[in-house]
Amino acid sequence: VQLQASGGGLVQTGDSLRLSCVASGSIDSINYMAWYRQSPGKSRELVARITMSSGYSLYTDSVKGRFTISKENAKNTMYLQMDSLKTEDTAVYYCNADIHTPRDSSALNVWGKGTLVTVSS
Repeated sequence: VQLQASGGGLVQTGDSLRLSCVASGSIDSINYMAWYRQSPGKSRELVARITMSSGYSLYTDSVKGRFTISKENAKNTMYLQMDSLKTEDTAVYYCNADIHTPRDSSALNVWGKGTLVTVSS
């Protein structure tokens, strides 16, 4: 099971980007998918998380009203629409998921490789 994030890039303040994260492999179900980010010299922080069954989502305060997390269950895919980007959003964005597989009795917590988002002023 693996997660593949994409969609990062270099943008200017106020621009938008959409990140995608696809889970692949032998998957029974996914409890939730989440985006984390890490800036140089800072610890990794939760940006947004979505429950795959209910669609319930939560956000860190600094992105509320600007970022929107969404999902496509049939594609085991999660998105992060990022609008009104600020320089402080610059970070490596990682996707994370809690995944049930056929051979594991407990859900696996899986991390993808990050995608870099750079916002210039």
